[in-house]
Amino acid sequence: MSDKTKKKQVGRTRRHARVRRNVTGTAERPRLAVFRSNRHIVAQLIDDRAGVTIAAASTLESDLRGSTTSNRDAATQVGQRVAERGKQAGIEEVVFDRGGFRYQGRVAALADAARAAGLEF
Repeated sequence: MSDKTKKKQVGRTRRHARVRRNVTGTAERPRLAVFRSNRHIVAQLIDDRAGVTIAAASTLESDLRGSTTSNRDAATQVGQRVAERGKQAGIEEVVFDRGGFRYQGRVAALADAARAAGLEF
């Protein structure tokens, strides 16, 4: 691993820790956590008090793997799925945790799709 890559990882970890100081999920209003890699995107609804993942969706799921998994369209599908699964679990409101990533591109597309599917944040 190069020094530049290590520096990027450390920076993202520090940003995420800074955000997590203020963002906590509860059973009534779980945390919508997003992780973005070069190939995939993952979203989870997490109750931090109980330490439980309520719902999750990702491009690693078999029916999403057939197409490109590293673009805004795939992120939109993941956002819609996590919102639908959250609604089935009785979740209406969430707090958004961008995971130290910039709120642009795939992260913003996932958030917009989750809002359009009925989650409020």
